Amino acid sequence: MAEADFLWALAMPGINSRPVHAVTRQGLPELTEGLDPSAAAFLRESGFVAEAGRVMLLPGREGVSAAVLGLGASPTSPWAYGGLPFALPEGTDWHMAGEADPAAATLGWMLGAYRFARYKAPARKPARLVPPEGGAEAQVLAEAILRARELINLPAADLGPAELSDAARGVAERCGAGFEEIAGDALAQGFPAVAAVGGGSHRAPRVAVIRWEGSADGPLIALCGKGVCFDTGGLDLKSADGMKRMKKDMGGAALLLGLAEALMRLRAPIRLLVVIGAVENAVSAMAMRPLDVLRTRKGLTVEVGNTDAEGRLVLADLLTFAGEHQPALIIDAATLTGAARVALGPDLPALFTNDESVARALLAAGEACHDALWRLPLHEGYASWLDSSAADINNVGSRPMAGSIVAALFLRRFVPDGVPWAHLDLYAWNDSARPGRPEGGEAMGLRALHAGLMALLPAWARS
Repeated sequence: MAEADFLWALAMPGINSRPVHAVTRQGLPELTEGLDPSAAAFLRESGFVAEAGRVMLLPGREGVSAAVLGLGASPTSPWAYGGLPFALPEGTDWHMAGEADPAAATLGWMLGAYRFARYKAPARKPARLVPPEGGAEAQVLAEAILRARELINLPAADLGPAELSDAARGVAERCGAGFEEIAGDALAQGFPAVAAVGGGSHRAPRVAVIRWEGSADGPLIALCGKGVCFDTGGLDLKSADGMKRMKKDMGGAALLLGLAEALMRLRAPIRLLVVIGAVENAVSAMAMRPLDVLRTRKGLTVEVGNTDAEGRLVLADLLTFAGEHQPALIIDAATLTGAARVALGPDLPALFTNDESVARALLAAGEACHDALWRLPLHEGYASWLDSSAADINNVGSRPMAGSIVAALFLRRFVPDGVPWAHLDLYAWNDSARPGRPEGGEAMGLRALHAGLMALLPAWARS
């Protein structure tokens, strides 16, 4: 997707536009006093009390003259602004006024204006926002999220391993980064677990690698994304219902490609290594089987207790590769376990980490930017559940409990000792539409990771 694809949400600076008066509950009396008496009376008699996200259109001589947006108690949540593009008259141009936060307004407006339109035209066009001063970084973050959403929303017929790798290439080309695709014999030798997971599909697996030197002496951040473009479950076949949304099983890869693009476009003083495992977990005579023993890049052998626990096998090789580069931090992201959704629901990505400072930074950043994460423990007492009599480790636990924790403990085996690491287990999907969050693919945690990384930079600079 080109950057121009996002301009439908924004108006040209300087264009004639109407005001959206954003107001908190505390600021409502002052706003009402400053309005035209007829508009103020209309607002009062409509029962408007500035609840977050409530939009009132103010009448004028030639139709709608202005709008009032309630912000609740705080102007900084992007979701308060997310309903504006479709609450305001179609195709009209607006600017923010009053107590609006420029970054939150820009982000919320752009995220709310998005609709997946590759195969079906939207019912109507959104209203457009004149970008406010102070919203430039938010615009970059919004565009990164929209690209990730678009990838997740694409059906697997149009987004296989090759296309996902091409998407990574596009990120590298737009940002002036290096790109390498590993496939064929090189993949089989260097990433044997990735090759085993993708071996059942006629669409060959590959690993996409992006390298970026934003700052020659900056810390190296490694991002490892699960890119399972469709997951049938393999020979341990999912049910029909279980397969319905498995086009989103590359949501971790999409999230980290978006994060990487945002970091590069905003010129973060870091170096980046992005590793995407692009595969399809399919059923065929070449598919891996239950109780097969696989070799990994690290040299550990893995018994396949269940072919539907394939994402952790992909990440095992990616984490090993990333660790070989001695990064300051490894982050992986994956739509990994249903257990995380049972524990936290669809909106809260589960965060696992071996480093307390990383945990504090990411959790605080998520709360501050309304992109919350929730930490779950790497409980050592469950590690033995991964024991295998035939291999160094099993890919699933021996008990039907704590599935997300056990999966994280599996991944930890492939992270070098002493390297800070964070694992994000996310849903990557909005089950229903809400302001700023239309139904479909979602880059949950992208803004939290970005803000958390920026918060960690001073500590790395001192070390």
